[in-house]
Amino acid sequence: MSPSAALEAALSTALTSVLSTDVRVTRLRPVGGGSLDTPPGWRPTDACDGPWAQSPINNTAVAETSAGAFFVKSREGATAAEFEAERDGLEALRAADCGLYVPRIVALVSRPAMLVLEHLPPGRPATDYDLRLGRGLATLHLATTDRGFGFARDNFCGATPQANGFLPAWIPFYRERRLRPLVERLSRAGALDTDDRRVFDRLLDRLEALLAAPDEPPALIHGDLWSGNVHCMADGRPALVDPAAYYGHREAELGMMVLFGGFSERVFEAYEAVRPLAPGWRARLPLYTLYHVLNHAVLFGGGYVRQAVGIARRFG
Repeated sequence: MSPSAALEAALSTALTSVLSTDVRVTRLRPVGGGSLDTPPGWRPTDACDGPWAQSPINNTAVAETSAGAFFVKSREGATAAEFEAERDGLEALRAADCGLYVPRIVALVSRPAMLVLEHLPPGRPATDYDLRLGRGLATLHLATTDRGFGFARDNFCGATPQANGFLPAWIPFYRERRLRPLVERLSRAGALDTDDRRVFDRLLDRLEALLAAPDEPPALIHGDLWSGNVHCMADGRPALVDPAAYYGHREAELGMMVLFGGFSERVFEAYEAVRPLAPGWRARLPLYTLYHVLNHAVLFGGGYVRQAVGIARRFG
């Protein structure tokens, strides 16, 4: 049986079980997406491991079936644990009930591994799209936990494993669970020279001073919120997709939002109208952008390595 036929057969079996009716898959229609981290304007020559278009993180398709349409994410060689992590992130975002739509999980299939979600046909942004998005994110960030900073399970940011073991304080979490593992990974790969590594070590040692701000409780964040992970629904409302969710500092969310742009100033104004940010937040954002630049350096190589070193030199 071909991989596509096996996928269709497993999907039909899973949907039949979940929906308690015989479901026949009539077509798997490939659609764009599948990566949590493909930057706008990215070119194959930017990568260190070959053309992105030929090796996406996940394959995405709309499954047309006798029971309606569903969105399917899969990848040859993927494990169910990868999609379980995404499922748990989506469920956490849905439970926050922040006013932003989050697609429902329909099924998770172990073999071949796939995640089946509610299909959300795209549309054009409504006139209050930015207002809804800013307010919704501010409300999402009110969701908290008394366990500290982290998440109930490890997950992924793109294809990069993301450790989420809880720590009681934010800056040690950000240093040890986010920045240091990627710096170590780039060092082992030879992407950082001795001087580069000294710059990062100085930066890591200074984080308490650099990120000093009023204490805030852990906030549930999407974790990988670039504009490609906000979906405009058919009715013009924003929806959150492809999370790398955890309880962190809400400024870390905004650090990803400004990396590639795509969010208007109206979004940030609407956010602050609901929950103002601490003074100096804009000056701190590059330090939160750094995590995602380091992740892109790991995933794509190219100029992202030097961009990460440049941020570290600026603050270190």
